[in-house]
Amino acid sequence: MKKLNLLIVFGGTSSERSVSVWSANNIIKAIDLKRYNLSLVFIDKFGTWYSIDNSIEIDQKNTEKKLKIFDESYLILKDKKGGLLNMKKHTIKPIDVCFPVLHGINGEDGTIQGLLQLYNIKFVGCGVLGSSINMDKIVEKKVLKADDIKITDFLYFRKEQLKDIKFSFVKKQLGMPVFIKPSNGGSSIGSNKVDNEKQFKFAIKEAFKYDNKIIIEKFINGREVECSVLGNDNPKASLIGEVVSGEKFYSYLDKYVKADGAQLIAPAKLSKEQIKKIQDTALKAYKSLECRGFARVDMFLTSNDEVYLNEINTIPGFTNISMYPRLWGVSGLSYADLIDKLIQLALEA
Repeated sequence: MKKLNLLIVFGGTSSERSVSVWSANNIIKAIDLKRYNLSLVFIDKFGTWYSIDNSIEIDQKNTEKKLKIFDESYLILKDKKGGLLNMKKHTIKPIDVCFPVLHGINGEDGTIQGLLQLYNIKFVGCGVLGSSINMDKIVEKKVLKADDIKITDFLYFRKEQLKDIKFSFVKKQLGMPVFIKPSNGGSSIGSNKVDNEKQFKFAIKEAFKYDNKIIIEKFINGREVECSVLGNDNPKASLIGEVVSGEKFYSYLDKYVKADGAQLIAPAKLSKEQIKKIQDTALKAYKSLECRGFARVDMFLTSNDEVYLNEINTIPGFTNISMYPRLWGVSGLSYADLIDKLIQLALEA
């Protein structure tokens, strides 16, 4: 069998850069080098792309200091001075398929997907439309609502409305507590659970640090459940996982920092009826939101078995603690086989 030329792009300019590096490290270790010729590109926090050596041990804490950076990038992108690279002076490496292991802005929002599409390079994950819809929580919820998929009640505001965002109005509309988040973002960065006016004012300012649009969501008293979906035209749903938060909610610290943070239960203890309802909701939302390849669907399950869609992550984490690969593991698909399947789906898309 001819070896495929696989490009993994990681790092990036978003606040989720360290998670991207951590995910990429796990994927790289799982790649079968008998099946793939592996190329790596690292994007630093300034947006400069570098070709790096495959043998480097990637460290998510100090990546930009520790990686041996080469002078040569092989895609047409800006150099350190903000200009375009002259392709005649650079070697073009063949690429059959790209796995963009990028989270957040300029990675999960359709931008890298559009670039790869322009180059006619097949890539793992959602296309431009699916990526951009799901990156913006406000747009995502509007589409879900139009397709009669249950979502939490919400309000949204732009930065120019800052002076008009009143605690009393939000409390009247949504009650308390609420969640306040940047509309575009992930890994719970800039997100806060709010119970009172003091917390409310802090959370509004914090969310606007990361985006010029914010979303305020009604609190749902239910279990946090997650489902991994895999496929293009005929996607499949994994067994269900459950997140039991150590913090007031599933925060960044809970996800990636605290050793005694959230409990990730896979598979969750649910009835057959509950599992089917959650899987059916995940698959319906996946199709409604133009997903392909893979995505993790986050939901709430209430005490009377109502399922509310929270959000979809189109490039979910692939760290050693991440729920997406873990759920496929308990569903019978190993980490290495999952990577192979994702690459195959990219070639078929």
